[in-house]
Amino acid sequence: MAKDLTAILEDRPGTLAAACEALGKAGVNIDGLCGVPSGGKAEIHFLVQDAAAARRALEGAGVRVAGERDVLVLDVPDRPGAVGEIARRIANAGVNVELVYAATKTRVVFGVNDLAKARAAVG
Repeated sequence: MAKDLTAILEDRPGTLAAACEALGKAGVNIDGLCGVPSGGKAEIHFLVQDAAAARRALEGAGVRVAGERDVLVLDVPDRPGAVGEIARRIANAGVNVELVYAATKTRVVFGVNDLAKARAAVG
């Protein structure tokens, strides 16, 4: 199952490279990635299949892993409105989207407050 790991990095050159290099050296593929800087730090989301190996690699490189969650990863048509349609179905199911970013191969990752309902909503 796909996992989203939230890592906190210093917002300075090289910290993202070091984190990604640590994952690569550990044989962990990054299936998706999102980063947002704020107040001298950066919150980075890594989409991975092997969360335990990713956590070990990041923490071994001195990166603080602040969270881990199961996420809904969907194949999405590459056309205008596709993400909006899926987000509407999730919303109509009463599920709040807490995290969203694009992943490789035109997939979209939704971190939601109710994974089971979101999965049911999108089929």
